[in-house]
Amino acid sequence: MFILRRPHLARHLRNNRVASVVSAAAVRQDATLWTPAPLSLVESAAESLFHISIDISNSPDLVDSYTRPGQYLQLRVPDVVKPSFLAIASPPSFAAANGAFEFLVKSIAGSTAEILCGLKRGETVELSHVMGNGFDVDQIDSPEEYPTVLIFATGSGISPIRSLIETGFGADRRSDVRLYYGARNLKRMAYQEKFKEWESSGVKVVPVLSQPDNGWRGETGYVQAAFARAKQVSDSSATGVVLCGQRQMAEEITSMLVADGVSNDKILKNF
Repeated sequence: MFILRRPHLARHLRNNRVASVVSAAAVRQDATLWTPAPLSLVESAAESLFHISIDISNSPDLVDSYTRPGQYLQLRVPDVVKPSFLAIASPPSFAAANGAFEFLVKSIAGSTAEILCGLKRGETVELSHVMGNGFDVDQIDSPEEYPTVLIFATGSGISPIRSLIETGFGADRRSDVRLYYGARNLKRMAYQEKFKEWESSGVKVVPVLSQPDNGWRGETGYVQAAFARAKQVSDSSATGVVLCGQRQMAEEITSMLVADGVSNDKILKNF
């Protein structure tokens, strides 16, 4: 009789092991430290894009953990298990001075981001610790050694680029710093009100529209095509690159620049 029951015992043991693995995975997932924080601003930034500001003035550890542009965190909204990963748009100095994180969030139907963009000021969300290494600008730190810096962003990928520009990387001491920023049209292009400020810091802003309205006289098509038309890189060995946005754009730009002699370790990516 014992022999006949062994298959049932084996199945029971296997089921117990599966349950243990699932429980352990759940514990690991729940091990993320979540910090509740209230929304201080939710407003339209462009078509389908929203400015989100979150008050973290009561969370000094969270403020201190943000040290480099390009870092991100997870965000949870009430009654939704799945978090959203968001790059921090404001620079670390802003968090230290104002006790807030700012984000540029794209509202996508059915996503956590869509729910977030529908919340009101004062409602509470939960934030994870700050994650990622961000942009390692030390790789292109010396303006004398790297006088050319080419920056590429598409859509909401401009978010960590804003942090980079406003943190500063010696753009005003370099001879050629260009930001190629792609969007479908001007209605979908965030941060236009910041372009003059960015230009005054030494960054030439080149908006690129893939479906421009009538009357647009600037660059058209995709970012990589606009750059291919212009290029004008005088010394590839003295060029740094920063990328954030669509993977295809980043891959094509990388291939183009590496083929022209730009060192791969001088191409900083966040996508």
